[in-house]
Amino acid sequence: MNLKQLEYALAVADTGSFTRAAERCHVVQSALSHQVARLEAQLGVSLFERSSRRVRLTPAGEAFVLSARPAVEAARRVADDVAAACGQVRGRLSIGEISSLTALDLVDLLAVFHGRYPDVDVRWLTAKSELLMADVCERRLDVGFVGLWQGEALHGVQHRLLAREELVAVLPEAHRLAGRTQLALAELADEVLVDFPEGTGARRQTDEAFQAVGVRHRVQFEIGHIRLVEKFVQRGMAVGLVPERIARGFQGVATVALVDAPVRHLYAVWSPSPTPAARAFLDVMEQSLPPT
Repeated sequence: MNLKQLEYALAVADTGSFTRAAERCHVVQSALSHQVARLEAQLGVSLFERSSRRVRLTPAGEAFVLSARPAVEAARRVADDVAAACGQVRGRLSIGEISSLTALDLVDLLAVFHGRYPDVDVRWLTAKSELLMADVCERRLDVGFVGLWQGEALHGVQHRLLAREELVAVLPEAHRLAGRTQLALAELADEVLVDFPEGTGARRQTDEAFQAVGVRHRVQFEIGHIRLVEKFVQRGMAVGLVPERIARGFQGVATVALVDAPVRHLYAVWSPSPTPAARAFLDVMEQSLPPT
């Protein structure tokens, strides 16, 4: 087997599709399928269950992914580690952030990093915290910026606490509670809420906060980006709970503090064995933050 075969098979495992894997690897599908078939023949097992609708890992395929991913990562790092030992930082850097990151301006930070290390190929994406955490743990992402709720533990990653934020209520300006200086969550029990989808980390924090005070709540609008909260509230369709720094940037809404506000912690997370590019980026990040 060779490194290219491992990369192709991992791409199929990640995308669940030979077509999407070929697109990701910039190769025609027939060539990718042929190499994966050769790999399976060499291993003497089927790595994937193939159907007309989707591709799934077999038990042997799951074992393959666990071994192949760190092997491919190590192979990719050889040249970068050697270059770093000679004082040159190069390679790839993959960064991910949540849509409600407030502790720093990631674009500005990447601009500073790129100015210092122009030979590093930077990739950037926005996703939910749980997806970013999984990608960092699986080494698909070098550094993630995530929001976790008070009491949530971090496993399998190095981390740096960036900020601690309380959530506030954002209401339509004409809402009967808009003139208050403080609210309790119980006072929002009968309101229509806009929030992230059920099961996401952001939504769990809201759900648990209401459960803690023994109050039912109703989320009618589920959104995928924090700025959509502003739009629903502006139009008088719902009430939202967002970090106070996010609320500062909203227009045409009323912001009210919560006496029993949910609290989230913003973290930078990365692998225990970062690449040279990731180490350099973390150094740049640390220089931009206030002393702890």
